[in-house]
Amino acid sequence: MTRMPSTDERLPLPTLEGARVVLRPGRAGDVPALAVMFGTEDVARWWPKPAADEIESLVHNRDPDVDAWMIETDGRVVGLIQAYEESDPMYRHAGIDIVMHPDAHGRGLGPEAIRVLARHLFDDRGHHRLVIDPNAANARAIHVYEKVGFRRVGVLRQYEWSARARRWTDGLLMDLLRDDLTQG
Repeated sequence: MTRMPSTDERLPLPTLEGARVVLRPGRAGDVPALAVMFGTEDVARWWPKPAADEIESLVHNRDPDVDAWMIETDGRVVGLIQAYEESDPMYRHAGIDIVMHPDAHGRGLGPEAIRVLARHLFDDRGHHRLVIDPNAANARAIHVYEKVGFRRVGVLRQYEWSARARRWTDGLLMDLLRDDLTQG
């Protein structure tokens, strides 16, 4: 397996632009917007509220295995999108995770942010396949991912612990090949 660069070796995140969204590295001033977003009921249902230090880590991209961008529209942070990469040449691919403030839902901003990051991962990072793994009950997210071109691959049984439901819940593995990416 190819060694991943250490935190000190990481290149700065590029700013990625779409028609209405900008994916950019975080800044200290982004912490309050993310804290509010993670505190909303719609987000907390699917993504447990991170502690303050975890939000700081996301904003400042401190996890050496994940790249995190702020999703900005009209000068306002409305979400977070992140990617990880499997570098083993035999299994090379990237994965995406996204979370948006409920006020940004239904405006096409999530699909646009995913397309912008997918193009970066395909064109600039050389991946041929991307994966995403929403909770199998998260119909809204699954609909958005299918709109972008992700396809259902299979159910990941008892995949994630839901503190809210107090039980293991299923995930849905979805993937996207370069030619599956829809235009938006």
